[in-house]
Amino acid sequence: MVWQKGYKLQGGRYVIEKVLGEGGFGITYQAQHTLLKQWVVIKTPNEILKNDSEYPNYVKRFIQEGRKLAQLSQQPHPNIVRVTELFEESKTYCLVMDFVPGESLFNLVKKRGALPELEAVGYIKQIGEALIFVHHQGLVHRDAHPGNIMVQKNGKTVLIDFGIAGEIMPQDGYFTSHHPANIAFAPYEQMRGDRQVTIDVYTLAASLYYAVTGKRPESSLDRKLYNKPLIPPNKYVSTISNELNLAILKGMNLEAENRPQSMREWLKLLPDFSNQVYQVSQKIEHQTIKTDKTFPVVVGVNNSPSTRVNSNDIPWFLLGLINLIYLITGVLLPANLVTLFLALFLASIPTRFYKWAVDNFMEITLQRIFYYQAVIIVAVISNVYFYPKEKLEKYFSKLNTSLIMLCTSWLGLFLGWLIYKFFPVFANR
Repeated sequence: MVWQKGYKLQGGRYVIEKVLGEGGFGITYQAQHTLLKQWVVIKTPNEILKNDSEYPNYVKRFIQEGRKLAQLSQQPHPNIVRVTELFEESKTYCLVMDFVPGESLFNLVKKRGALPELEAVGYIKQIGEALIFVHHQGLVHRDAHPGNIMVQKNGKTVLIDFGIAGEIMPQDGYFTSHHPANIAFAPYEQMRGDRQVTIDVYTLAASLYYAVTGKRPESSLDRKLYNKPLIPPNKYVSTISNELNLAILKGMNLEAENRPQSMREWLKLLPDFSNQVYQVSQKIEHQTIKTDKTFPVVVGVNNSPSTRVNSNDIPWFLLGLINLIYLITGVLLPANLVTLFLALFLASIPTRFYKWAVDNFMEITLQRIFYYQAVIIVAVISNVYFYPKEKLEKYFSKLNTSLIMLCTSWLGLFLGWLIYKFFPVFANR
């Protein structure tokens, strides 16, 4: 039976608010601690399993795994959700953990598209450090996919959903991640019930693949059974560095023995951006995270850098030069709206809005013979345009980069047009 809103546990200490998720093994609730007035997450075994003759063994292992997670919480790591209590209610065992607001990496990428390399690596390195902590305790997470990586507003990431179902339920040919989409992030040997740390290496590398490309990688099972190739990340995003591209491919090697054999070894392959970002305070107090999935876990202090961009990394000089060229172009263009729109379309061509720009540009140039002006503009600007664009894409998404370049170009054209209008002597031809 699923508990409904208002159901009281432990004599009213906890009150159920709603169901956050329900899987083959367990049910996850949001509840309130009535005395502390704090939200918590409560995980319970699914009562459907009571019809299984092995149910008593499942419950026994549930208790054992809950105690392991509680032990991790005794030395909190800031990138793992904290487990606070394990109790029995009406013959049902309940595991209580912190509830913290945040957005999953999966949803973040789904909303924004491929993340800049700097930002994505910053998130993944934090989770990598959390997994090193887990591995030192003799545990393997087995479920560190983007849906279980929560991102907070300050750039801190937290690992949730410890994959406890996979530790409790028998390995019968199913991944511990019950959602079909999560299969893309799991190595094929996980189906056999393997628990090597190389499973976490593969899963985290696959999560990074998704973060920097916006694409789910080809599943390891399809690669193994049907020889489907894993498309390198830089085939989707050409600005991805060779260092990052190689690190992801090594971490996602199909065979476990060919991957880095520890999380620390794999993290060393990732680009070092420590000199290009501001450092996050090393004294971060424990914060909670919201989980709409199954199991969260505990975490301690994070020494990883945040993902803010250093202003010195922005190519200000080249952006200014582009602005100046467009300003001169705006001055030299005839003072009529048709030609001004022509220039605006040309300024849009090198950005993500090129299809719209080209369609309109061709229509206007066929009506008004400005071919020679178009050739001059494109020839001059293309020489200086693409280098700053490529550099910006290392720190911003493609959309944001396009908007920066577009605004720089349009601003120059507008200022040039104003100069022409107020000082026409500069535009005499």
